[in-house]
Amino acid sequence: MLFPAADGSELPMLVFEPVGGTRPLAGIVLFHGGALREGSPDGLAPHCRKMASRGILAGSAGYRLLGRGAASIDDCIVDVRCAVEQFAGLAAMRGLEVPHLASGGSSAGAHLALVAAMTPPESTTAPGPGIAAVVALNPAGLNLRSFEPAAQRRLEQQVGIAAGRLTEYSLIEFARPGHPPMQIHHGTRDEVEPIDSVRQFRDVMVRSGNECTLVEYDRAGHGFHYPGDGGHFDDVIDATALFLLDRIATT
Repeated sequence: MLFPAADGSELPMLVFEPVGGTRPLAGIVLFHGGALREGSPDGLAPHCRKMASRGILAGSAGYRLLGRGAASIDDCIVDVRCAVEQFAGLAAMRGLEVPHLASGGSSAGAHLALVAAMTPPESTTAPGPGIAAVVALNPAGLNLRSFEPAAQRRLEQQVGIAAGRLTEYSLIEFARPGHPPMQIHHGTRDEVEPIDSVRQFRDVMVRSGNECTLVEYDRAGHGFHYPGDGGHFDDVIDATALFLLDRIATT
């Protein structure tokens, strides 16, 4: 299916329903990685298909990419908010309300989902989009303040934002009470986001009074969670489904 992006263009969303037409117990919409410049909803289709077999309504949504409709990371974030809203409408038609919905993604997509969930839209002081949990697969951008100044400037240019704005997208800066429960999956040898940075984020979130669980995969690198890549796919799906069904499933 297609849904409207913030600029009026159309974006894809793949939706996977529980088998046999059974009423879903929970819902989650995921966002692909690719450094904001590549990737598609197809990348997380296997994850969604498997979660649907566990009774979870699962969607994999696109967003405008840099150089292909998005001028900056801000456009990507607003598209994620649009996708979450669209998915919530689909879920409502299947009997699922906001307390039973989650968002998440992989790498850059996980970062976008977390930013959207942890910050309000620019046009309002209300909380982020209506979701009750977040699942992040090897997320990036947890502590951007730790980058050297030269690296920060390069990243600012890459994601289309003005100099000095990078830390506005650093997830650790958003740690405060009241965030939805989070589950993070990360490899101890991730070459994009070091595991120490993820542990620091987890600790800060917990100290702020939030539930933030880190599931570590020994010696796994970035992108470890795909089928056939290191043999962790089933473990990731098992842990994700258990988390969602325990925290947000209907009763």
